[in-house]
Amino acid sequence: MNKLRVALIPVGGEAVRLRPITVGTSKALVRILNRPILEFIILELATNSFEEVYLGVRGYYNYRSVYDYFREGYWIRVKYPFIDHDIRLRYMPRYETSGNAEAVKILMEYYGIEEPFAVVQCDNLFKLDLAKVFEFHRDRGANMTIVLKEVEDVTGLGVAVLDGERVSRFVEKPRPEEAPSRLVNTGIYVVEPDALERFFNSETGREFLRTGRTDFGQHVIPKLVESGYRVYGYVMREGYWFDIGTPERYLEAMRFLLYLRDPQLLEAVEKLPGVFLQGKSAKSVALHREIVEKAEKGLIKFSGSVLMGRHTLVGSNTHIEDSSIDNYCVIGPGSYISGSAIMDRSYIGENVKIVNSIIGRHVYIEDGTIIINSYIGDNAYIGARSKLINVKTWPHERIPQNAHLENYEVETHRHQET
Repeated sequence: MNKLRVALIPVGGEAVRLRPITVGTSKALVRILNRPILEFIILELATNSFEEVYLGVRGYYNYRSVYDYFREGYWIRVKYPFIDHDIRLRYMPRYETSGNAEAVKILMEYYGIEEPFAVVQCDNLFKLDLAKVFEFHRDRGANMTIVLKEVEDVTGLGVAVLDGERVSRFVEKPRPEEAPSRLVNTGIYVVEPDALERFFNSETGREFLRTGRTDFGQHVIPKLVESGYRVYGYVMREGYWFDIGTPERYLEAMRFLLYLRDPQLLEAVEKLPGVFLQGKSAKSVALHREIVEKAEKGLIKFSGSVLMGRHTLVGSNTHIEDSSIDNYCVIGPGSYISGSAIMDRSYIGENVKIVNSIIGRHVYIEDGTIIINSYIGDNAYIGARSKLINVKTWPHERIPQNAHLENYEVETHRHQET
């Protein structure tokens, strides 16, 4: 086998760190830059000439939402003309799994995958030449190759120690001050199926399956290293990688990609310096023209890099900087939005200020509200003249008018994710 054709993506878990954005939403379907995270991953795999992607969905909600959006994947080539081949999506049948490594094992066995494959986590955004990773993997006779990235902040990430190029130690989510290196696990692997099969057929592997210890980072990789499997680390020197595991990292990735200003990645046209507008229909074009004319007259101010979705209305005397505004949003007059993501079909009233925040889908924010460093779940309602600082609001919650909340979580309605 001289190239990677197959990728496996585990889609499960509750994504607790990304709440409230993932309450009631599969993390694979969380929208960033006006599309689901998983769509960016599949596009990167398609760009790397992958032909088959197997999705290890766990639970009814994950399966239903992911399948209903992506189906078999044949539409991807139609939507993105720069992809020159079909990419086929397949799904894991209804098996119960305790971790991402078990999902990979089941997919591998169910579909009879016998060639080397890539594993990618569903909450990562990355740009990487996977052909180079596979060449590295093959030339060293590796059983598993982990793509590593050197970072300053290792909080919440797995950390590897290399002896030359081989992984000699792996620690999952150490305290930052105790981390043995700054090389973190990106969750991107190249795996030899016979090695993974051998591990899970061993006494240790069977015990891991029996006791539900099947997370790659927490259980499997450390044991593979300890047991003498040939686990190598490929250190990223080019491209980019982001773990969208927390709201803060979500916003960091969003800003980076906005400033990358790749029209193909943003699926948009730069109509003003640093301002990218999406949509090709006659209505979208008319709205683009209106936005451009208002900006040229000084009625709308844009700063930094901005992505505007389809069929979005922007009132006069607004200022938008370093932000992503999703489809079908209404931004009222006199509002200021900075360093934030506004998801689709949200309504922002007049004279609203939103800074370093994520506003979920179908959110209604009344006039005069201030939202800073806060994360608002889907379908929430924020009353007029409220002030929210460092607040997490769960989906479907209502904040009364004139409320002043700081360092608070609004979580009166519990939601169970399955």
